[in-house]
Amino acid sequence: MNKERLRKILEQLHDGCLEVDDACRLLDTLPFEDLGFAKLDHHRPLRDHFPEVVFCQGKSIEQIITIFEQLTLQSDLILGTRATQAVYDSVRERLTDIKYDPTARVLYINRSAAPSIGHVAIVTAGTADIPVAEEAAVCLGVMGAVVSRFYDVGVAGIHRLLARVNEINQAEVIIVVAGMEGALASVVGGLTNKPVIAVPTSVGYGASFNGLAALLAMLNSCASGVGVVNIDNGYGAAALAATILKTFRG
Repeated sequence: MNKERLRKILEQLHDGCLEVDDACRLLDTLPFEDLGFAKLDHHRPLRDHFPEVVFCQGKSIEQIITIFEQLTLQSDLILGTRATQAVYDSVRERLTDIKYDPTARVLYINRSAAPSIGHVAIVTAGTADIPVAEEAAVCLGVMGAVVSRFYDVGVAGIHRLLARVNEINQAEVIIVVAGMEGALASVVGGLTNKPVIAVPTSVGYGASFNGLAALLAMLNSCASGVGVVNIDNGYGAAALAATILKTFRG
């Protein structure tokens, strides 16, 4: 339940357009709705910058469908991450307006566009990092951000990055997605005065340890203003970027 809907219920109650019992029924799902297998946090947008997001991996298709159906009763903006094509095909049979980005593996419903929150640049070291970058990009788009993409500009050919630095610096927040040795986040951090959110990916050969090498390199960045989220966590980077942008705007 968002603040606007809660305010409307209270105003209707105040004006005598809504009976107390009816208001109670509308507020029954506060602060959360217990589905047995999941407890939906409908109060999240009152505390946070976006409604609860569904992590689809590990859940059954029927559980995901039930969660999405209940969330759509409370919000016009719904996100589900790490979803497969099979999940999308099944959910779409019940919720026909749901959309799916197969590269990002993101399910989303966007019935009323979120207010614009600002501009984010997403930079990847290589093409193999794009799925994680797209998870961040699609989530940010639903959250209301303008997203500029700068893909395959890693340090192995640093002239590719230098050619786009001025454009990248037009953004208010920069997300850097890289695997292998993860050096790109430090380089970008040294070329900007904007907040940099580094996302290590599990891309790389054996000694990259499925992203651990990139994670440690980003945590040890000598550039200032670089924050790091977990390996392959495109959604986490999007959520942090949205929080920064909304904090700018009060």
